[in-house]
Amino acid sequence: MKYGQILKDALILFAITVISGLILGGVHELTRDTINKSAIAAHLEAYKTVFPDAVDFKADDKLTDALKKSNEELPSQDYGNVGLDQALQAVDKSGSVLGYVVTSHSNDSYDGLVQILVGINADKTIKGIEMLELNDTPGLGQRAEEPEFKGQFAGKSGESLTVTKSGNAGEGEINAISGATITSRAVTNAVNAALYLMYQNVDQ
Repeated sequence: MKYGQILKDALILFAITVISGLILGGVHELTRDTINKSAIAAHLEAYKTVFPDAVDFKADDKLTDALKKSNEELPSQDYGNVGLDQALQAVDKSGSVLGYVVTSHSNDSYDGLVQILVGINADKTIKGIEMLELNDTPGLGQRAEEPEFKGQFAGKSGESLTVTKSGNAGEGEINAISGATITSRAVTNAVNAALYLMYQNVDQ
């Protein structure tokens, strides 16, 4: 009798757990779009800095799947310790996709993490980049936030970019910040992570 009661209680507890899980899952699905929209609204100004032509930025399930796949593949690429955090469609008034806004990061900056926004046109040329997080040496790596460095990325195309110390960057190159080559490479590889997403896993 005692064993039967224990079994009965266990079954009741199991049923409650299953039902609770289903309810929580349902609530998550119902609120996911609201949460996504709130997050996008909170960062709208930052997105506009790298894609000013867009009137809205939208999450897309296929894009999210492509981001996940890219993160699984990036460790096998030669970009160091990089990753992708978010990818959104940049759309015009009619809802047509103009391009994408990608949040990416590298943990290889001189002082650790650098996180950036990358605006990428539908033709996969870079529209611009913006720093979200950079804790580096003032006057050296911190200069990655200056237009002189960031502006180099606009208009660049190709599957990846490299850093040069020559001061005379070619088509697929970025001039390093003097005295801050490590940070320059970290930022460039974070951009490369975004380009990898576009070129390898996003169908146009």
